[in-house]
Amino acid sequence: MSSAAQSPVPPPAGPPLTPPPADPHASSASDILTALDAQVATGLSAADATQRREHFGSNELASAPPVPIWRRALALVAEPLTYLLLAAIVVSVIAWAAEGMHGLPVDAIVIAAVIVLNTVIGLVQELKAADAVAALSQMTSPHATVTRDGRQMEIKAADLVPGDILHLGEGDAVPADARLVRVGHLMVAEAALTGESVPVEKSADEVARNAALGDRTCMVFSGTAVTQGSATAVVTGTGAATEIGKIADMISDAGEVETPLQKEMASVGRMLTIAVIAIALIVMVAAYLATDDHSLSSIVTVLLLGVSLAVAAVPEGLTAIVSMVLALGVWEMARSNAIVKKLDAVESLGSAGVVCTDKTGTLTQNRMTIERVVTADGDQAASDSAAAATLQLGALASNARLTPEGPLGDPTEAAFLLACADGPHTIPGWERMDELPFTSERKRMSVAVTGEAGEPLLIMKGAPDVVLARCSRIRTAGGDAPLDEAGRTGIEGEIARLAGDAYRTLAVAIREADGGRAWTTSGDLTEDAEQDLTFVGLAAMIDPPRPEAADAIAEAQHAGIRVIMITGDHPLTAGRIAEDLGINQPQVMTGAQVDALDDAEFADAVSGTSVFARVNPSHKLRIVRHLQESGTVVAMTGDGVNDAPALKRADIGVAMGITGTQVSHDAAAMILTDDNFASIITAVEKGRGIYRNLTKVLRYLLSSNMGEVLTVMGGVFLAGLLGLTQADGSVLLPLLATQILWVNLVTDSLPALALGLDPVDDSVMQDPPRRPGDRALNGPEWARILWTGFVMGALTLLTLDAGLPGGLIDGSDDATTARTVAFTVLVALQIANALSVRHAHRSMAVGLFTNGKLWAALGITLGLQLLVLYVPLLNTAFSTVPLDGAHWLVVLGAAVVFLLIEEVRRLIVRMLRRR
Repeated sequence: MSSAAQSPVPPPAGPPLTPPPADPHASSASDILTALDAQVATGLSAADATQRREHFGSNELASAPPVPIWRRALALVAEPLTYLLLAAIVVSVIAWAAEGMHGLPVDAIVIAAVIVLNTVIGLVQELKAADAVAALSQMTSPHATVTRDGRQMEIKAADLVPGDILHLGEGDAVPADARLVRVGHLMVAEAALTGESVPVEKSADEVARNAALGDRTCMVFSGTAVTQGSATAVVTGTGAATEIGKIADMISDAGEVETPLQKEMASVGRMLTIAVIAIALIVMVAAYLATDDHSLSSIVTVLLLGVSLAVAAVPEGLTAIVSMVLALGVWEMARSNAIVKKLDAVESLGSAGVVCTDKTGTLTQNRMTIERVVTADGDQAASDSAAAATLQLGALASNARLTPEGPLGDPTEAAFLLACADGPHTIPGWERMDELPFTSERKRMSVAVTGEAGEPLLIMKGAPDVVLARCSRIRTAGGDAPLDEAGRTGIEGEIARLAGDAYRTLAVAIREADGGRAWTTSGDLTEDAEQDLTFVGLAAMIDPPRPEAADAIAEAQHAGIRVIMITGDHPLTAGRIAEDLGINQPQVMTGAQVDALDDAEFADAVSGTSVFARVNPSHKLRIVRHLQESGTVVAMTGDGVNDAPALKRADIGVAMGITGTQVSHDAAAMILTDDNFASIITAVEKGRGIYRNLTKVLRYLLSSNMGEVLTVMGGVFLAGLLGLTQADGSVLLPLLATQILWVNLVTDSLPALALGLDPVDDSVMQDPPRRPGDRALNGPEWARILWTGFVMGALTLLTLDAGLPGGLIDGSDDATTARTVAFTVLVALQIANALSVRHAHRSMAVGLFTNGKLWAALGITLGLQLLVLYVPLLNTAFSTVPLDGAHWLVVLGAAVVFLLIEEVRRLIVRMLRRR
């Protein structure tokens, strides 16, 4: 999908237009102006602007067209299990019609209701999805100030074209990509696009062609914001040609990735479809050949047998139960600060083998914090009294301010205010008289203030080397002293040490008025006064790690989950944070280094590197794709526009709720409301528990349905042995289709749902992540399902045989009573099976009463079965009769035998595993 609002069309007239240079950051401003045929003084003419807009298109991003609800519904219905249920409906209606259309086609109606319920649940979740590209378009400024026809005017941002002369001021949102021509102390916040944690200082000087996006200081980009200063720039990219437009295309091309659960359900659906068709055909052919009666009535009976088998084999409520379990998991995660937008994402997160995480705002606090202060007397913590003077003077030489909503202004300036507010230092209430502002050329800021005794003072804050060069004295605990070469060298060594530790440093100095010189009115302060200062101290600041992030990363790595940091920030900063957080393999690789690698070298790099810095969105996307192709379930976290393509491509995208952009929210499958990396690990634990419970649900439903299938099949193939052959040669069906459907609806609903809510023990985080190729139902699991189904079918058929005359066990009941007993035995066995499947190998007595919901569900199931047995209207609907005490002893005995067989099997398995 193209991100441009309209496709470029040939211009109606005039000379052909050349596209803007591919790398405007690598050419001088004058060369770019020449290439775009633009003049700073006059700008474009109205005619030129119109022609260019017709050629290049509007400066807008087009969102994907909404998917109609009917298409979403059809996509949800297009699943193997649903196809099987639809086929069962068709056969049920045909059989009902062949019987004379008496009453309602109950089987068909109930199965159709199940399909509708499944579709509605899925559709509700689908409709919550948002369009990430539409959110991108909302980030662009609605208006822009440009020069056209020799005068400055305001136009719609959508009308900007390459070659427009753009004017930017403090607080403006940048409406298009542009090459800077003139710069006035410009600072631009680019965190959402590049991951840079502080505003970037801009200049008009070109940079290297291979410079990373965050290092293209002569460019401004659509979707970023001016925090300080002003600039004039020439537009070089609009619409799809902007960096945000390229990200929009990446989001569109990223595509959706099937979750492990979706793959599992599709696999189960395909297997069941093949098995049901094969079994139904074999049994129907066998039944047809086993009798000489080939009348219409006999054919209807055979069709009913096929319907019975289809109904018995298909767990009609499987999709609905899985959706409900996931929905309840979503609700539970919401209580732990994780909002899940897609149901399947709950289980995907539990399968994650790698968590790729952004740094700024995710692992760090997204707040520049002064941690150390270096003075002549040594390295101090910011809270030490020896650090007070440096922090107080730095706070006075600042234009930032603190508000109840948070700090406003430059983050490095706000850091001094926060250090004083968080520590024991009180900012003096000295009056400011004048100011020499910070500029990219000066790299320092000076303010004139009136001291406590009314004396005039000059305070300077700025780049350490610049400030140090203007100092002749140094402040010590014993008073001010001359700054000699040894002292100067010592400070320079501290500056280098702090830079090596990834700190951003600012120096603070002070000068008292001397020789009668005083600063009394605005305009009196000049650069001549910025000399002979006294060096006070160095403030070392960093965006620090979140306190809980290190423990969360340690827990993740203990659980076999690899953590990879991918950030647009500086490599030194990324490496320092990775080491502080205990990330394994904290070697740093930059985006430029990634670009130089072929696929084989890149694969080696990803396997041995866990920190990537100065990367752009395409690098993040490449890393995620490689990890997925190598067979890993990938979770990706982020908060910026630059994270959106990787968030969408990942198996589970996790966006930050507080600091995250709307684009990242829309591209992700999950949003953290507290921006806490630790919440991700909590969600992983819950996801693993949900997956374990879903495995129990699958095991329960399929083994129970296997019991029904084997009951019907056994009744057909062993009819003569079990006394099911009637005098006229026809075969008595062990169970009727309506009875099997009742068993499925009663035992497959509430008990299965309660199993999905089983409490999860702490061992869930001791296991390594599940590999994508691993199936919830592997060979041993299918063997167990078949065995359980065989035991249930055998016990049901034996109780049926015991009630009927003849067969292996001679009984005295009529066919309806014997079938009612077998019907009730099957329900009782499935109730027992619900208790059995909670543990794969341990005794079912372990934690037997920890799931109160399961016991309540089993009680309701038994109560519903009693209604079928003792309510006359239901006796007629389901062809049942009331049972007496002797019959109930048979039912109870069958359930006890089943539990004993299961306990013996578990004991044998545990003994073999110990060996």
